[in-house]
Amino acid sequence: MPQAAPVLPSRYLTQAIRGITLSEMRPVLICPRCNSVVREPSVWSSAYHCGQHGEVHPLRSGLSPSQEGLEGVLRQARVPVWVPWPLPQGWLVTGFAAAGDERTGTRGCSVALSGPNPVGGPAEMMLISEEPGVGLGARFAGLCGPDPGTHFAKGPPAGVVQFGNHEFPLWNIDTEGRAAFAGEVSGTWLWLVLWPDTAGLLLVEPLPLRDLRDPGQDLDLPFGALSPLLPG
Repeated sequence: MPQAAPVLPSRYLTQAIRGITLSEMRPVLICPRCNSVVREPSVWSSAYHCGQHGEVHPLRSGLSPSQEGLEGVLRQARVPVWVPWPLPQGWLVTGFAAAGDERTGTRGCSVALSGPNPVGGPAEMMLISEEPGVGLGARFAGLCGPDPGTHFAKGPPAGVVQFGNHEFPLWNIDTEGRAAFAGEVSGTWLWLVLWPDTAGLLLVEPLPLRDLRDPGQDLDLPFGALSPLLPG
């Protein structure tokens, strides 16, 4: 019969552990348009690559609904970090996601929120800000392409958001299982996606927004449990 491996005394285990170099845990980066793990930059390319969508801004998702998670999104953010303010009654901030890397900065971000549906029951909201072509908003809206599509902004707007004493129109996006709206603010896409679709009634009145990058704001954001809609 094979002999059992000898059990090392604790002092030898301690010496063995001292000789091991522990590597830093790194978050898994995925494509902002799908769940594929992206290929990191190489000597041939400085960009991250998705096997299906080519060059992408890698998504760091599931950032905790906390001040630390918010700071992680604000760091190197080159697009607005939107939050409704004041929040609709009973709503909480439930997480963040950011698309980009240290070289490019954050080129797309999402803020997740949870609260009561105007017609009863729970509801989820995702506010996405991104540069054209990132594809994070289309992902949450259930679209194949990176942007709102060819039929976008046909007809009158379906809702309005307010920012800095100005109103910006949002158009309805044709999708299933959710209410999705998109518009443009200062050269970036603004997406607002709600689950279930009846929660779209929140846009019956203009929705006031704040950009959390702006200095001098002392907002006491209420945080809830991490949203299950955030990938990762």
